[in-house]
Amino acid sequence: MPRGLDDRNGERRCRDCGEWKPVEQFRASGKRHSGRGGYCEDCFTARSKASYARLIREIHDRDVRSIREVPDGHRYCPDCALTKPLTEFPRNPGDSPGYAAYCKPCQHARGRMMPGAREFARPRVEHPSRRHSGSRVEFDELLAAQEGRCAICGAADPQHLDHDHRTGWVRGILCFNCNGGLEQFRDSSELLAGAITYLKGTTWQRVLIHPGVFQMCSPMRGRPPSRSS
Repeated sequence: MPRGLDDRNGERRCRDCGEWKPVEQFRASGKRHSGRGGYCEDCFTARSKASYARLIREIHDRDVRSIREVPDGHRYCPDCALTKPLTEFPRNPGDSPGYAAYCKPCQHARGRMMPGAREFARPRVEHPSRRHSGSRVEFDELLAAQEGRCAICGAADPQHLDHDHRTGWVRGILCFNCNGGLEQFRDSSELLAGAITYLKGTTWQRVLIHPGVFQMCSPMRGRPPSRSS
């Protein structure tokens, strides 16, 4: 098989396959005077794959994984080893096809196996009386005992069943804001007492300084400077 670059009437003989092909079917190469290399596109691709396979064997001591052929509109799930339609995969804009690498059942199974999955798992939206121990009747009875209002602020129609996170015992029914506030303060009476003290010491109030004249002042910060100072 000839090893040189043979050109004739806009064609070139490939060094590997020996076939005459149009020069346009040869890879571009700045090292050649003609601007084209000595291997056609197919042979150049085959050489690149073979070189990559040798490199993988030398470095990682394994063979290159073969590319799996998947029909259009489908994807292969490596966990269940099945090829499924894309509708069976969760959406994932970060992945090039726009779908996750694992099908929905395998994705859910992986999520349940993650450390701390039970801690962050949340039930489906349901009536607050079912989120903790107790029935709907008990919830309604407790709400009636609170006269249909939040046990803290008195807001009407509270929907959050508050409970002790250490024991699980129900404490009362709260509105969204009060229930979230207790959670933010980690159910700590010390932190809540500190917040009360802080508010009493920093809240600005109107103080009568002359008959009919009021000025805003703070117990800790005093009076604001006058505009003329």
